[in-house]
Formats: sequence, structure tokens, C-alpha cells
Amino acid sequence: MTAVLSLEHITKRFGDFAANDDVSLTLHRGELVALLGENGAGKTTLMNILFGHYVPDAGRVLVAGEELPLGRPRAAIAAGVGMVHQHFTLAPNLTVLENVMTGTEPLLRWRSGKAAARRKLASLAERFGLVVDPDKRVGDLSVGEQQRVEILKALYNDAKILILDEPTAVLTRPEAETLFKTLRVMAAEGLSLIFISHKLHEVMAAADRVLVLRAGRMVAERATAATSKEELAELMVGRRVTRPVRAAAVPGDTVLAARTVTVTVGGTRRLSDVSFHLRERETLGIIGVSGNGQATLAHLVSGLVAPDAGGLSVLGEETSTLSPRDLVRRGVGRIPEDRNTEGAIGELAIWENAILERVRDVPFSKGGFVRQSTARAFAADVIDRFDIRGGSAHSRTRLLSGGNMQKLIFGRNLAGSPRVLVAAQPTRGLDEGAIAAVHGEILAARDAGAGVLLISEDLDEVLALADRVQAIVGGRLSEPVPIGSLDARRLGLMMAGEWAVAPHEAA
Repeated sequence: MTAVLSLEHITKRFGDFAANDDVSLTLHRGELVALLGENGAGKTTLMNILFGHYVPDAGRVLVAGEELPLGRPRAAIAAGVGMVHQHFTLAPNLTVLENVMTGTEPLLRWRSGKAAARRKLASLAERFGLVVDPDKRVGDLSVGEQQRVEILKALYNDAKILILDEPTAVLTRPEAETLFKTLRVMAAEGLSLIFISHKLHEVMAAADRVLVLRAGRMVAERATAATSKEELAELMVGRRVTRPVRAAAVPGDTVLAARTVTVTVGGTRRLSDVSFHLRERETLGIIGVSGNGQATLAHLVSGLVAPDAGGLSVLGEETSTLSPRDLVRRGVGRIPEDRNTEGAIGELAIWENAILERVRDVPFSKGGFVRQSTARAFAADVIDRFDIRGGSAHSRTRLLSGGNMQKLIFGRNLAGSPRVLVAAQPTRGLDEGAIAAVHGEILAARDAGAGVLLISEDLDEVLALADRVQAIVGGRLSEPVPIGSLDARRLGLMMAGEWAVAPHEAA
């Protein structure tokens, strides 16, 4: 097979932390390779070096046998390397065509070549099955459609090597399956692809080869046909990984209740006549396809939006007069769906983000001043308990991988022993070992008396953690069904709006 890409002895340090340590890999023409590893193992750093965002301390990159100038994204693009980032880099106020063309024309050109660009874009979309309206604003597209635009943008620049960082992190299962069908078509056309993923079933189904990073070093290479999910999970974390099992529990008093709640945001009704109740020592799973009102429901319970009609009570108190800060003080912990915009501030230190929601409260504040020694000690405990890798309490939070940032947000909430835990997509972007740890913490919080509102698109996660389940479709909730009556097929039907419930199943 023809080698189109070689990374040779790449080393990259951030202070004393070795993100990559003497890493080498080779990619062949028409090959689909998965890069696997724990959160903070160095996967994204390695790909950012390839694309020119970072300059390594040692090593070199060869594309088609030619050494690539390091630290120059334009040189990488010119050599045929394209990258689809985990967090999209599109301008939401521009159209699809304008986003694709951005940066491809000289500033002093008298007139734009939009007509030719439109033809090229249409040809690429048809060739690879990436259908999207070129005149639609990117901000009006679904997440899956935005990802198509990111891929088309790379292909428009004549990419021959395509890097995809966590490409299915925010996609539904059907969208992910469609994406991998497209990637296989690309490989058959001669493109070479590397995708970073934590989802072992995707890796096993799509990749030709799997490369495993652990603690910044390349520890294994496997042909997909010659390995298993269990072996890959063990190679990632260095030990056997088993997920915790939910034990039976007797629910207590109601800690959270919604009564025919309707919410309108920006003139659009997001929730309609929503009712549910959550009890102590119970996990209520809310399952649904992205965009059906889950984000608004999480915002409602967190105090970020108010109901237009109906009522919501937390720990027996109506929330109409409570601010988000009041809810935190009363024991409501929240894991937001979008960790980057709602969960953490990247430029702040880890210790500052660790106390962000309780910075004015005892013991972190006294006389209007932050008690930094107490805050840093708390952050150090969270880092240790939740195995947050990539920095110390003083490090900038933006230097953490997405999964480690998620663990920071999770840790600061669970360390406060919440009475109600709102967990929206809590394991999105986490590796297999971290998922097992987070599931264990959720079950421990429930067993300690918390009521857990689990909002997830992951069928397996809901089946593993929930005691009762309600589906959300078009801003409406189904009747609750006990988990013992459900399987993946039934959950899928509920997500599609088939809500028929036998009388004995109602919970």
C-alpha cells in the first residue's frame, strides 16, 4: 500500500506535561484509520501538529514523501490535508457557500467566483452524498448538516487526507451511521482518513486499522478484524474496564416536579404541557433525538428560563422566584449539554472554574474576597477524585481536552452532594474508562439520596442508569415507563413518537 502520510517521532510538551511522547504513525492511500485513547491521551494534540496548529518539540511530518513545514496550516492545506474539528469552525451568519469559499480567494480579486464555486460544491455534494442547501445560513442548519459543511469545506480545498476529531460527538445514531457510510465512500474513492473517537462500536464497524494512544505514547496498533471492543478498551486505559450495574432502590419524597409547563423561547414554543416528577434515590431518564426540547428542559430546571404556563417546584418550593444561584444553593447540580459555552470559561484557571457556581458562598468567599487557598485545595481534590488530566489547579481550562473539561464540570457538582442532579448528555466525548467512572458517580449520587434527571440521546446509557423513562418529541413528554419494560428497540420507537403504554407499564 502507498504511504501518503508519516508522522515520525513526534514529541510535544506543555510545561512539564508530555502531550505526545515519541509518537510515530503511517497512513496509506484509501485507508480509514481510527485513533483511540483516553481523554487527555494526546490524540487531538497530535492531529493539531499534523494540521499546523501546534509546532512539535521534536519530530517531523511527511506528506507523500515530502516534509511538511511545521506550524503552518496553509502549508498543510496546500499539501492536501483537511481537518474537521470537534467544535465546528463555521460562521453561523454566512451561507453554506460563503463558509466553504472563505479563505479561498485573494482579497484584491475584482469579483467573486461564486458561480464556479457553486458548481464545484454541487459536484462534491453529489459525489460523496453530502447533500446541503448552499444558500442556507449555517446558523439555521442542524448539527448533522453543519458537519457536512465542515467536510465539504475540506474537500473543496482538494483534501486528499482528512482528519476528523470526534466526528460523531454531537450526532444522533442515524446521523453517525450516515456519516460513516460517507467516509467509506471517500476511502473507496482514494481519500485517506483518520478519525478520533471514543465510541468503540463505531471504531469496530468503520475502521480498517486502530491506533491506540495512552499517556501520550503509541501503545498498540491493531487490524480491526483482529481485535475486539474489550481488548481496545483495555489497551486505552491499561486495565480491564467494566461498567457499574444499577442496584434496586426505594424512591423517597418528590424533589422535582413539573406540572403542564409550557416554555417559549425567541417566539418559538420549545416545551408544551410538560409534566414529570422526580423522587429521591431515583433516576428519571429523558430520551429523545437532539433538537426536540431537551436543552430547554435542562435550562428550565436550572433556572435559566421561566415557564410561560404551568408550574415547577424544587424540593417543595416553587421556582418562579428562584434564580440559578438560589437553585445551586438549595442543592441543584447541573451538567450542561454544551460544556464550552455553558459549563466552563476557558481562559480561567481550573481552580476558578471549579468554584464558578459557588464563588460567593462559604467556604470559598469571605468578606467579599475569594479564599484562594480553599478554592485551590477543592480543585485539587476534584482533579484527583475524577482523574482530570492535562494540567494542575493553576492551568488554563482551555488546555484541557473536551472529556477532561466534562469531568471537571461533573466533579465540581458531585463534590457538593447535590439533592437534585440535572445531567444533560453527561458522557458526551468521554472515553470508555471515564464513562464507567461517571456512571458509577451518578449511581452513587442516586444511592446517596439524590434525584437524578438524566437527559441523554444514548440508548445504552439510559437503559443502564434510569429507573423510569420519558421520551421527548417536539417539546412534549410521553408518560413515564419503568425501565424493566424497555429495551433498545422500544426506546427507539418512543424517540420516534410511538408512545402507546400498556396500563400495567405506567409509572
